[in-house]
Amino acid sequence: MSCRAGFVWETPQPFIRYIEECGVPCELVTPYMLAAPYFRGSFSCLIIPTGFANPAYCRLLPALRSSSGRIQRFVENGGNLLVYGAAIDRPGVYDWLPFPVEYRHEFSSRSVNCSGSDLGGSLVEDYDPSCIECDGSFPLHGGTTAGISGDASLIIEKNLGKGTVIVTSVHEYPSRAFVKNFCCSGIQTLF
Repeated sequence: MSCRAGFVWETPQPFIRYIEECGVPCELVTPYMLAAPYFRGSFSCLIIPTGFANPAYCRLLPALRSSSGRIQRFVENGGNLLVYGAAIDRPGVYDWLPFPVEYRHEFSSRSVNCSGSDLGGSLVEDYDPSCIECDGSFPLHGGTTAGISGDASLIIEKNLGKGTVIVTSVHEYPSRAFVKNFCCSGIQTLF
């Protein structure tokens, strides 16, 4: 199976190199490319890092909103989507996803329990589960809770068509095993 990740951000980041070191080719997808109707990248996974909705970090949110239909089709056709915390307390920052997600920004170290999900558990397997940096929680959502701290959802899974969406507030790189599995389990499809 062919795997290739698209990293959605304005400029190259060390996260891209980390993905490549996990054995997954990775391409930077800028907001302009994402929103351009003529852009036709082929990926098995798209990754949207922490801070995507905070204008202090980037200007990605308008591009995500304008390409929400393409994102939904990408996942339905078998691509996987990994979305991190918005890093801002503002309503509607996940309104571009094909299911409801409400986010509460609050940076802290938390104990994360992923006992109900192999996929969610593999996201944080390189870390001490009793003390993981998180940038918030998801008080309401239309997915399945895959990682929790107390009663706060920290990792959400949602199967959509042939693909999977993972939304997480874990403020760490995903484990190497997760990157390889998640990026390569998706079907390489056009975005």
